[in-house]
Amino acid sequence: MDLHLTLDRSTGRLAVQVADGLRDLVRRGTLTPGRRLPSTRDLADDLKVSRGVVVTAYEQLVAEGFLVSRQGDGTRVARTAAPPPPTATGSAHRRVLRLAAGTAAGPVDPPGIAYDLRPGKPDLTSFPRDLWAATTRDVLRDLPYAELNYPDPAGTRRLRTELAGYLARVRAAVTEPDTVVITAGVAHALATVPRVLGEEGHRLLAVEDPLAHQQLPLIRATGIRLVGVPVDEEGIDVAALARTRARALLITPAHQFPTGVVLSPRRRAALVEWARAVDALIIEDDYDGEFRYDRDPVGCLQGLAPERVVLAGSVSKALSPALRLGWAVAPPWLAHRLRAARALYDLGPAVLDQHVLARLIATGAYDRYLRGMRRRYRDRRDAFAAALTRRLPQVRVHGVSAGLHAYVELPAGTDEAEVVARAAALGVAVEGVAPMRVRHPGPPAIVVGYARLPERRLAEAVDLLAQAVSP
Repeated sequence: MDLHLTLDRSTGRLAVQVADGLRDLVRRGTLTPGRRLPSTRDLADDLKVSRGVVVTAYEQLVAEGFLVSRQGDGTRVARTAAPPPPTATGSAHRRVLRLAAGTAAGPVDPPGIAYDLRPGKPDLTSFPRDLWAATTRDVLRDLPYAELNYPDPAGTRRLRTELAGYLARVRAAVTEPDTVVITAGVAHALATVPRVLGEEGHRLLAVEDPLAHQQLPLIRATGIRLVGVPVDEEGIDVAALARTRARALLITPAHQFPTGVVLSPRRRAALVEWARAVDALIIEDDYDGEFRYDRDPVGCLQGLAPERVVLAGSVSKALSPALRLGWAVAPPWLAHRLRAARALYDLGPAVLDQHVLARLIATGAYDRYLRGMRRRYRDRRDAFAAALTRRLPQVRVHGVSAGLHAYVELPAGTDEAEVVARAAALGVAVEGVAPMRVRHPGPPAIVVGYARLPERRLAEAVDLLAQAVSP
């Protein structure tokens, strides 16, 4: 089989290029469901690359749900990876649906707290003030006066274009500028998409259980009823989801909050099958998809089924929640409704910061900043995990090496609320998991945000946590 893959060897990252090429062939229908791919050795010989390059590319696409690999049967295109059928607009295969939200802002810092390990916030001291100020000056100098008028309710064309390219490149999303709507952070999307779904006749929204409990008031205010679906080591239980009769779902597949697990390839395939079978809409919250430390991040679920998934995200974890800059990439019908909602409620988002972010993406400055922050957060996570191993070997850290928080399961029989209270009395703020559970009970656990403290202070905080767990 000649796959006609073209590699640019001068740019490196050959495994990423192979994965991108194969993913595109599946999306265009050139590689049809069930089609067997060449062995890793044969494809490596054909492309004149090492076998490890092809193995890595295949593993990435298996994780994303585009391919399946079975011993004795080789690697084939997944049954759920068929491109969406054409629609009247002729561009259904170009649509995106993902809700990439971050955890909503927490309460005001409590008094007496020296080590704030609550999840949901980045290292605010790392915000690139000089870069943002210099780019703002450049934008003000170059921006045409016409751009200072009332904005397009969907956001500036420049930012939507840059985001479409960025999300396709970094998160393997299927995007185009007309399906991107700029929001005031993910919270804005959470307050709007369920309302639209209610207008379309939806009465239930399934959510992962546990989940970020700060989101619940935003969603419940839309009038839609929530139903919790349990999460295990593979992500959301799709069989349990099907029993709820919901036809809409809010999910964090790349890094489930709070447990930190990644939705498995098997569950990805089952989830897409469920959505197509019941005509469902999936809201994908990709709140920290840029921060994976042990490997390249798994591509977003939206890239596998853009006609069924809304992709929402923001810069709240990457830069700062104070900017209130987010996006929702949606199927055309929903993008149109979201644009109309912005026009009705607030005439659209502020313009200047949109142009600043667009320029940072276009010049590569945003990518360079994120690379630096990935190194910083990885070092902090490693230091936190090492301190736990040394001081609290009886606890278990769940999830993959990613994001800005860790899910720490406490020893069986531990009073979770007491641990949180004792930690606070010692000057350490953490959050218990019990308030994040919708309906299904689970073991005692705490969620710890390690992003805002340097390694030395994380070790000090773990020493105090050890006292709270084992007084």
